[in-house]
Amino acid sequence: MMNAKLVLILGVAVVGMAQTQSPRKLNPTLDGKGLFVSYCASCHGMDLKGKGPVVEALKLPVPDLTTIAKRRAGKFPVADLENQILGEASMKAAHGSREMPVWGPVFRRVEKDQDLGLVRVRAVVDYLKSMQVK
Repeated sequence: MMNAKLVLILGVAVVGMAQTQSPRKLNPTLDGKGLFVSYCASCHGMDLKGKGPVVEALKLPVPDLTTIAKRRAGKFPVADLENQILGEASMKAAHGSREMPVWGPVFRRVEKDQDLGLVRVRAVVDYLKSMQVK
């Protein structure tokens, strides 16, 4: 059982690494929904409810991303979410530290991609904002 979970986690990591090698091929328009599907849905699910296909292999529960604003008295924390995705916020290690975020260069500023990392983060956060339940 533990070996199966390890294989699943390693498989997700390998897929993630492959995706980070050429993110523009996956999402040339930098569309927030497309980025979410490519990089977030494996844990958070296509419906953003925290029931992605790898959730069984995770130690911590995955939050429902459709209720972010509802859990914060109707306020959507854009800056907080950007910082979490960038690995700059103090949070649980699910997304990784700033030095080693789960997605590698996809959502970070790297030499050849000074601005697109932040553009991608903002696109995902805008998508999450658009998916909030009332």
